[in-house]
Amino acid sequence: MPIKWSAVKVSEAMDEVEQQVLLADSFIAEARVKVAQARKIANLPQYIDQRLCRLDDQLERLDYIKQAITRVRENIPAEAIGAEREQAKYGSQQSLV
Repeated sequence: MPIKWSAVKVSEAMDEVEQQVLLADSFIAEARVKVAQARKIANLPQYIDQRLCRLDDQLERLDYIKQAITRVRENIPAEAIGAEREQAKYGSQQSLV
């Protein structure tokens, strides 16, 4: 049964999202290093260390974003992408339904 949405467009959108996330990846990794360094400051009060831990947890969410992109890709029917690309070779035709 053919799908009514464009699997190719969703796949291309995930490629673009992934590119943006990869751009942010090195900056986020550097920020996490700086947070770790801040946590090693002598005589740091516990309430500040807790805030820094929370910040590090927030920065770690980039990994969850990458997993979400992967899950979207896994849910795109592979045969739909191939069929849509094959159909595009022959041009588009208005559906009568």
